Amino acid sequence: MQIETRKFSPRQRIFKAGDPADHGYVVMSGKARVAATDEDQQEVIVDEPTHGDFFGFASMLQETEHQTIAVALEETVCLEVGRDDLEELLKRRPMAGMDMLTVQARQFHATQKLVQNRMARNANELIEEQSTFGQRLADSVARFGGSWSFIILFAMALVTYSGINVSLHDRAWDPYPFILLNLFLSMLAAIQAPVIMMSQNRQDIKDRLRSELDFDVNRRAEVEIKSLTHQLRILIDKVEDVEELAREAAGRKAGGELGGGAGEEQS
Repeated sequence: MQIETRKFSPRQRIFKAGDPADHGYVVMSGKARVAATDEDQQEVIVDEPTHGDFFGFASMLQETEHQTIAVALEETVCLEVGRDDLEELLKRRPMAGMDMLTVQARQFHATQKLVQNRMARNANELIEEQSTFGQRLADSVARFGGSWSFIILFAMALVTYSGINVSLHDRAWDPYPFILLNLFLSMLAAIQAPVIMMSQNRQDIKDRLRSELDFDVNRRAEVEIKSLTHQLRILIDKVEDVEELAREAAGRKAGGELGGGAGEEQS
């Protein structure tokens, strides 16, 4: 009787990031979507609660602003629950705390899976999307120049070139000591060196981006774990308080029954 029922139309916003978190919501029917915006301004789906699930409790328990956006995906009916309502529920039904911890654990695992999926972003793919034709060509040259195929083909070309000039004797266009060949090799080295350095610079960029992505994922995981741990601690404290009240009530009830029995014996 003290909890308000809210109805939301499809695509209607339930709350947005920055709104005061006075209430959490329990889905009675329909489906909602809870999402957050990352540093790249991309929407990240955190959860899609359906019947029996709840959302918005973390900010409500911490008494902070909402960090996510909640939108109804279809006709959705929710119970709007406040901190006082939650305390009353735990007093009347202590085992409800275990149900809440179970759902919180599921949301925690879903967050872990979300972090793992975001970790799967490939730094090489991000670099390739922004690379130019010249940079891709430099990578190809460096990749071919550092392979056994290049070494074998280059050695065969040198042996063939030297053999032909030696066999031609006076008619050779580049007799020993092969001055023209040395000129070609010097020109090749002068061109190949900066191309390889260009490719190495791109590899350094990839390594740096990969490190930044790893740091970003680790930082986000740390924030999520701290938040969920704090929420679990609050729920555990509430359950322990309710259990203590239940034990005190049971003790008073047992004391009253013993006092009543002693009075009957004296009578």
